[in-house]
Amino acid sequence: MSDATGMQRLLDIMAQLRDPENGCPWDLKQTYQSIAPHTIEEAYEVVDCIERDDIDHLPGEIGDFLFQVVFYAQLGNEEGRFDFKDIVDAICDKLVRRHPHVFADKNFESTEELSKAWEGFKEQERDERAETGVFSDIPNALPAMTRSRKIQARAVRQGFDWRETSQAVAKIDEEFGELKDEIENDGEVERIEHELGDLLFTCVGLARRLKIDPEQALRKANARFMSRFQTMQQLVENNGESFKECSLETMLEYWNKTK
Repeated sequence: MSDATGMQRLLDIMAQLRDPENGCPWDLKQTYQSIAPHTIEEAYEVVDCIERDDIDHLPGEIGDFLFQVVFYAQLGNEEGRFDFKDIVDAICDKLVRRHPHVFADKNFESTEELSKAWEGFKEQERDERAETGVFSDIPNALPAMTRSRKIQARAVRQGFDWRETSQAVAKIDEEFGELKDEIENDGEVERIEHELGDLLFTCVGLARRLKIDPEQALRKANARFMSRFQTMQQLVENNGESFKECSLETMLEYWNKTK
């Protein structure tokens, strides 16, 4: 079976699932809005598979994500607004337009020049869509940490950035001090939340300067914590103690043994 035939099969299956008479009741009830959370979930499952180096299951996860695209195409087709071909044409045109060094005779002297040109293409596209503002096309639905990184990257391209990494570190110290003061002075929850948000935002800025993806860094920290916590629980139980009845002091003792 050719790739084209396989793609058409998927489109046909999607159309059958949405058939008003013989389709699936669940699929028939779906809208753009109801499908959107599933799209986000499927994207994260693809990323999770990659991070766990589970390449054997990666095609299945990518397939689940592709199904989301096909679902949107079916909804658009039913409304007479767009179809799968329009989606494919849009991305093909965009890729060709943004890569003149590949599909035209444009040459760039460095990766920095190429990066600037790429951002220029995106700005031109925003202008064509009549979007205004530096942050206009950054999706609200992005995870907060990922969105923060994108927001800061846009600001940096406007020249708004620390000159030295040490300044970013000092800013973290400053924000932490302000948060600590609010907590020690029994500040209102809204103020504590405000200061905590500033601290997190500043940490994202430091990660950007260090060329570290903060979202990925936090996911790895989550994984380390879970692994260490499970090891701690196993050590407790191997010692004949009940984990549920452990005091915090006992837990911390075993926690330190997991290092």
